[in-house]
Amino acid sequence: MTAATNPQGTTPVVAVVPFADASTTAAKVIAAHVSGYLNLLANTLPPLEIPLDALDETRRQYNAATLIQTIEAIPFEGYFKVIALFDVDLFIPLFTHVFGEARQNGRVALVSLFRLQTHMDGSSPPADRVLERVARIALHEMGHLLNLLHCDDERCLMHFCGDVDRLDQTTFNFCRHCRTALRRALAKP
Repeated sequence: MTAATNPQGTTPVVAVVPFADASTTAAKVIAAHVSGYLNLLANTLPPLEIPLDALDETRRQYNAATLIQTIEAIPFEGYFKVIALFDVDLFIPLFTHVFGEARQNGRVALVSLFRLQTHMDGSSPPADRVLERVARIALHEMGHLLNLLHCDDERCLMHFCGDVDRLDQTTFNFCRHCRTALRRALAKP
């Protein structure tokens, strides 16, 4: 695995890894948003293959917990956190689908383009809307990796959104409480 590129040597570096046919453009958008909103360096890595053991044949979806466990075993040397980007449908047993998933204070977050590419009515949004959605999900999941919980403020990026319409209404901001928690999390050595 490619080592982290960090010329200053002090700022943590986040790896953004597309899996299989996931858009490299979307991966670059995620990296730019992680850098811009969280002030972290982010590198886009070459695509990897999707772990086949995560496919649930009955549901025709990929189990997010299995993917996280498998990706955590990959040695991403020098990377602080990893955002894995997919173009397949993800689930956890509690929900029919998820846009993304991360373990609280974990190392790996998942983001899926699969359901972000369609409006609730079945129509297709413009490409820039899909990229906005994927950036919001990635920042939300990074918040979980930095130990943030879901937020009650509907305008905050840490607010839970179960459908794309609600996701589209979320701003590109963390509320003051979540910003404070992020500052604390990023200040730790």
